[in-house]
Amino acid sequence: ARWRPKGHKSLAATLLPVVLGLLTLLPHSILGKPAEEAANAGSSALLQRVKRGWVWNQFFVLEEYTGLEPLYIGKLHSDMDKGDGSIKYILTGEGAGTTFTIDDSTGDIHAIQRLDREVKAQYALRAQARNRLTDRPLEPESEFIVKIQDINDNEPKFLDGPYQASVPEMSKIGTSVIQLTATDADDPTYGNSARVVYSILEGQPYFSVDAKTGVVRVSLADMDRETRENYSVVIQAKDMGGQLGGLAGTTTINITLSDINDNPPMFDQRLYQMSIPESAPVGSVVGRIWAKDRDIGVNAEMRYSIIDGDGRDTFDISTDPTNLFGIITVKKPLDFEKKPSYTLKVEGANINVDPSLRYRGPFKDVTIVHVSVEDVDEPPVFDLPVYYIELPEDAEIGTMLKTVSARDPDAANNTVRYSIERSSDPDKFFYIEITSGSLMTVRWLDREEIGWHNITVLAMEMNNPSQIASVSVAIKVLDVNDNPPSLAHYLEAYVCETAKAGQLIQTVTAVDPDEPLGGQHFYYSLAPEAANNPNFTLKDNQDNTAWILTRRGGWSQQDQTIFYLPIVITDGEQPVQTSTSTLTIRVCSCDQKGNVMSCNAEAYSLPASLSRGALIAILACIFVLLVMILLMLSLRTHRKKPYLCDEEENVHENIVRYDDEGGGEEDTEAFDIAAMWNPREAHNHHLGKMRQDMLPEIESLSRYVPQACVMGGGGGGDSNVHGYVLAKLLEADMDPCAPPYDSLQTYAYEGEGSIAESLSSLQSGTSNTDHEYDYLNDWGPRFKKLAEMYGVLETNSPPLW
Repeated sequence: ARWRPKGHKSLAATLLPVVLGLLTLLPHSILGKPAEEAANAGSSALLQRVKRGWVWNQFFVLEEYTGLEPLYIGKLHSDMDKGDGSIKYILTGEGAGTTFTIDDSTGDIHAIQRLDREVKAQYALRAQARNRLTDRPLEPESEFIVKIQDINDNEPKFLDGPYQASVPEMSKIGTSVIQLTATDADDPTYGNSARVVYSILEGQPYFSVDAKTGVVRVSLADMDRETRENYSVVIQAKDMGGQLGGLAGTTTINITLSDINDNPPMFDQRLYQMSIPESAPVGSVVGRIWAKDRDIGVNAEMRYSIIDGDGRDTFDISTDPTNLFGIITVKKPLDFEKKPSYTLKVEGANINVDPSLRYRGPFKDVTIVHVSVEDVDEPPVFDLPVYYIELPEDAEIGTMLKTVSARDPDAANNTVRYSIERSSDPDKFFYIEITSGSLMTVRWLDREEIGWHNITVLAMEMNNPSQIASVSVAIKVLDVNDNPPSLAHYLEAYVCETAKAGQLIQTVTAVDPDEPLGGQHFYYSLAPEAANNPNFTLKDNQDNTAWILTRRGGWSQQDQTIFYLPIVITDGEQPVQTSTSTLTIRVCSCDQKGNVMSCNAEAYSLPASLSRGALIAILACIFVLLVMILLMLSLRTHRKKPYLCDEEENVHENIVRYDDEGGGEEDTEAFDIAAMWNPREAHNHHLGKMRQDMLPEIESLSRYVPQACVMGGGGGGDSNVHGYVLAKLLEADMDPCAPPYDSLQTYAYEGEGSIAESLSSLQSGTSNTDHEYDYLNDWGPRFKKLAEMYGVLETNSPPLW
């Protein structure tokens, strides 16, 4: 077999002796027999196994060939090949036809694509030799390997970069920060292409890197976070063992120095000046202080406390939610007039202290806080928080109860004025003197009505009315014996007809609105007029009760059914009060056990306080009232009859009433003319009296003149009909609102303001000229009657009635 590599001369010269040695050691079964023996054997039996005559080996080729022509890899040659082109070489397997090609006549193998070991390190191919004419295999199919030889074409890479790392500040030299690993895609088993060496490009002299392991370490002692916190370190990884010509890759590490508590706190001021109004309530914030710490996080958290000063009991200090600031608050009420300023000595200390760093302490600081109390215009202050007064109910009006006193707590000491809040004393029982504060009564007091008075007194600064203080004044009205006792409730006793002398019929008790300190004590006795009565007697039991006893027997309803027993009740306080109450005793029929069976019906039907005489008086009043009502009804009926001057009724002289114009004979409703024959009746009627008749229709004829109700009056005193008519005429003219009788129609809207102009002829008596009424014929059938009546009327003719 022949292997005729083309190209890579140095590599072929190196491998050629090795290949030849291997070929000499291989058994004949692999290499086959010489050609001469094969030729002689061909004439023997046809079934004799053909000996293989392949020349095969591993082919090696460098990656990343960049030439313009296909890369020659090697040559395949069979011993049967005589060079006459009768043998055809065929290549199959990985990459055959796409990556590798073979000259089917010569057996030369070429790579037609760029090879990359990092993509595929070797290819397995199969070769065959066939007769070109018969396509009969001349040799069995054999495999061979094409290995891609590595070259240094990949630089080291940091797959996880860039990196983040941290290390405590003040770390010692050599403290490990992070370990880096670079990856090289080249073959680590061949040469130095994948042998990586680490170095630091940026970050010196603070950090260093181990060349073999890639561990980054601190290389500078006492690095302070408060001076510099962040560092950027660039690390390089170079292959070929770091030799010249090797490929290199870099990455960046962002290293942060973590904080430790290596700095003590320090107040930014040695003296703080603060102020707060004296009216600030407890819990109000005065101000805040800050002990600054260059450390951060938990290493900067503070605890504040007041360690000295005259304001330790008045103020308090706490830490805000961030544990950085100290908040000073009011602990007790402030008063500028008592103490205008305070001094506090405040300490601020770290909460978390590292024992290994105590030598850098102490981790606390002290400052002074001066708090000034601002004066505020405060309302007046009463000398007592509440006032209590006792006053007897019989106190005279104007009695002075007490003098309340208030003062202005401010330095100005303004004048104070007093008053009573009206809502606390709505009935105005009391009065307070505006300047002195003296409280006095202005009405009589009655403990039985109001036992306590709770009033509110106001004090106001004269120069600032908005500053008002109030105080409660409780006034207790003391009891005075000013009410007489009386029976506890209305009593109505009964005595049986079978009662004997000395029998108890009733126990009476008394009540008194007064409440003496020693309790009530009542004395009972019969009234002087009943002291010696033969029927009943009274026994005082000396325990605020009394017994009513009978003095005789033989009671009978037929003799007397009701007895009245006056009882005198006296209390035991000064001044002594006495009253008389009457006990009503009825005589009843009882059974053998003393139970009432029946009493006089009259007694039960009448109230106990209503006597028979009172009942008679009431009935008499009712009778008189009925008589008066009947009399009034009779007079009213009599007044409705018409007043007639003559005894006979003149039925011929009736005035026909027309409800509208032109009714004529169709209007038959008439009324008695007798009223017109009596001039006195005409005088007695008020001229301005409103009438109940209907208003005339002609009032709708007004164009623009409004109807004015002018009340007036006038009339004549003549005794004949003519004078009476004139009086009525004047009354109608003066009172246009009152509808007159239909025989004397009044047209309230006439003249220039009326559609019909002037329609009245009643003024003809006061005019010396005749009126023409011919135009009435032009007004239609409604005015036909008027046209006939006034058309024939002469000026000198006598009156109508």
